[in-house]
Amino acid sequence: MDRNLALNLVRVTEAAALESARYLGRGDKNLADGAAVNGMRKMFDTITIDGVVVIGEGEMDEAPMLYIGEQIGKATPGCAKVDIAVDPLDGTSAVAHGKSNAISVVAVAPRGCLLHAPDMYMNKLAVGPKVKGKVHLDMPIEDMIKVTAECLNKSISDITVTMLDRPRHEKMIEEIRRVGARIKLFKDGDVAAAIATCFENSGVDILLGIGGAPEGVIAAAAIKCLGGDFQGRLHPMNDAEVERCRKMGIADVNQILTMEDLVKGNEVIFAATGITNGELLKGVVYYENNIAKTYSVVMRAETGTVRFIESIHRLDKKPDYAK
Repeated sequence: MDRNLALNLVRVTEAAALESARYLGRGDKNLADGAAVNGMRKMFDTITIDGVVVIGEGEMDEAPMLYIGEQIGKATPGCAKVDIAVDPLDGTSAVAHGKSNAISVVAVAPRGCLLHAPDMYMNKLAVGPKVKGKVHLDMPIEDMIKVTAECLNKSISDITVTMLDRPRHEKMIEEIRRVGARIKLFKDGDVAAAIATCFENSGVDILLGIGGAPEGVIAAAAIKCLGGDFQGRLHPMNDAEVERCRKMGIADVNQILTMEDLVKGNEVIFAATGITNGELLKGVVYYENNIAKTYSVVMRAETGTVRFIESIHRLDKKPDYAK
């Protein structure tokens, strides 16, 4: 893929973040999410790609824009045919209630290279590059933590495991406490939390637990760019969800989905922009005279390049953005 696409994808996540951040703390997560979707969709219309949404806001009858199967981009003869995975607002509740770690994310890969993950739960494991290939989703938690500690040259008591703060994780939390590792819980937005395992200064070593499957694929795309590891297993809640997996080509819902199952090859690009302050990125900041600042990251798996971008936006020159 054209490497210049990477910068254009940053513009996509910036647009979503600038639209959504206007609704910080207003208590309406649907309004914040809708604004992010609107901003992202409009910017995609300016990019020369032949894109198909494989992970988005839902099926066509559930979402007016960025629905699964939607054709997006300004397609021209010979332009790149790509799969697109989007989460215009990962952390809807965080924005609605004025909390941290909300981001806008997008991943792009050649057609057929991103798993069409059904909208259901997934059991996840994410680790950084030094632990890649050393741990496995089916390992006992105690062994997983011990191996990670050895790989990182840390004591077990210095290992930090992060997961969503949900009642379903209570048993796992008890096991981690028995082993003696640290636990960091978060309320919303597990894409950023998974990515944090690949940055030593984040203080996070392992992500575990059950979260959204679509978010798992997006996180895997970013972690592939960073050289880490991600594994998942779908967690259907009923027979209807099992059947949906099969219709989407996943015959064995119990199989462990490796990085290559989730994101094939190395021609993947990931971009994210912070909406509220988080460990990975700062959120949108508004200044006088209708000026805003965004903080983004863009990565390419093919080269391993990671760019952090700070952008100043003069919103009076961008009339489509929320005022």
